[in-house]
Amino acid sequence: MGRALYSVTFLRHGRSCADDEGVYEGRYDSPLTAVGEAQAYRRAREWKECGVTFDRVIASTLQRARRTAEIVCEVLNLPLETSEAWMEINSGKLAGMNPQEAERIYPRPAFRNPYETITPTGESEWQVFIRVAQALEEVIRQGVPRTLVVAHGGSLSMTLRVICGVTPWGNSQGVAFHLGDLGFARTAYDPQTNVWHFLELHPGLQEIEQ
Repeated sequence: MGRALYSVTFLRHGRSCADDEGVYEGRYDSPLTAVGEAQAYRRAREWKECGVTFDRVIASTLQRARRTAEIVCEVLNLPLETSEAWMEINSGKLAGMNPQEAERIYPRPAFRNPYETITPTGESEWQVFIRVAQALEEVIRQGVPRTLVVAHGGSLSMTLRVICGVTPWGNSQGVAFHLGDLGFARTAYDPQTNVWHFLELHPGLQEIEQ
């Protein structure tokens, strides 16, 4: 018999109103659009048809991720947990701003080291790295065979950097993982060898009709 692996799937939420508004999202608590809800149902039904299920589903408390997770849990008949640890990167007062306004009020420096915050009230890259690393540790320490984490593009990209051992470099340099609407990364962790396996990386769904 082979060793037991912990399967952890990281899923980004569906299209949100902030995506349509063209503003910075971060902690701006934007809901899913009708397209986003349809995307979530499509992904969940695809998984159900393929026999994919989970023993634990945990989602960010921000409503675009929470609602995505609720739809998945509805289709797969699973309970849902939420955690603030999986929230999107805190960009402070940039949340809800359009790019032009943000550049005028908070002009981007030529270089921002990984210990500096995006705005006075935001998170630094290192703060995000530490936060999601602790959230990931909690998932592994639970020892659940199959876990689904539903969160955000920024926080999940940083989580995958944690897995790869890529620490913050500043200016968002280094490795980045881009997950689109309902994009996901399916991984497996071997606790006896401390080896992560990347099993599948799906970039996301194109916009679909309601």
